[in-house]
Amino acid sequence: MTETVALAHDYLTQRGGAERVVLSMLAAFPAAPVHTSLYAPERTFPEFSTEDVRTLALNRFPFLREDHRRALPLLAPSFERLRIDADLVVCSSSGWAHGLQTDGVKIVYCHTPARWLYQGDHYLGTSSKYTRTTLRVLTPWLKDWDRRSARSAQRYLANSTVVRDRIADTYDIEATVVPPPQTVDVDGEQEPVEGVEPGFFLCVSRLLPYKHVDVVMSAVAASSGQRLIVVGSGPERPRLEALMAPGIRLLGSVAEAQLRWLYASCRGVVSAAYEDYGLTPLEAAAFGKPTAALRWGGFLDTLVEGDTGVFFDEPEVPRVAQALEALDSHRWDASVLRAHAERFAEHHFVERLRSIVSEELARA
Repeated sequence: MTETVALAHDYLTQRGGAERVVLSMLAAFPAAPVHTSLYAPERTFPEFSTEDVRTLALNRFPFLREDHRRALPLLAPSFERLRIDADLVVCSSSGWAHGLQTDGVKIVYCHTPARWLYQGDHYLGTSSKYTRTTLRVLTPWLKDWDRRSARSAQRYLANSTVVRDRIADTYDIEATVVPPPQTVDVDGEQEPVEGVEPGFFLCVSRLLPYKHVDVVMSAVAASSGQRLIVVGSGPERPRLEALMAPGIRLLGSVAEAQLRWLYASCRGVVSAAYEDYGLTPLEAAAFGKPTAALRWGGFLDTLVEGDTGVFFDEPEVPRVAQALEALDSHRWDASVLRAHAERFAEHHFVERLRSIVSEELARA
């Protein structure tokens, strides 16, 4: 039976901003199935457990679910063999899901053109030599596949202005910017984290090379008397543990109630990451807390300098330390911060996405 709307996402193996966007897409289309390559329920958001998640054959192999980077050379042909019977498919993609086949309308919500393909060394970091070598050999074919897949869509959406520009440069496609929502529930239950006292800086990030969590840790260590809590998991954790200093804790993944408490109890949020979309400043602002962030990418859309936080120009220890000092010395207006976060509330995203889907179905 043909479904009206179906969703597709690269892989559901982590708790990141892209996975939160898929949950918001499900808020817009509650009956839609979610097609994905790999699904690890214990490692992504628990809300997916009640949804109709449909996986590719790759999901049979546990070692791929444990680390999706091991599957990188296999994902393009696997998605190309996926055919979805629906009037319209929304592909949440950073390089794979947009390659699926459908006789209906295809809309791509692009988090970024394939970082693994166009910024390989930057993205792969500590991935295995096999993965890096295989991708290097396959790059010419994959770039051709990627551009053909992009051109197969009737509509492209971008999560930020920098990604919109990147889509134009990479695919020569004009995309519409539809900012992802911030969905943190400020009124939800809060659970204190054992051994953590309020008044720390907070960094919420996957532990990957381009996130520069090591720079943030070193900047806080260089600031006398400051404390830092890092929330997130990833392959960089062993290296970061070796950089630990007094006042710094790596918590790994935490429950949503604990994350709410951390946002509410911090003095501010800090990120030195190259983010395609800057979600954490919005989550912080929802709790009336400011952010110090790298002046790059998606943060340019979600942080208002002087009103909701401060920028630093390079992911370098002195720059981050100076930004933290500026963040601490400024008097922030919590009502201004919360009003800014409300502009990115989920209901705005749901209304915009439903409107775009209706437009495309009417044209079909």
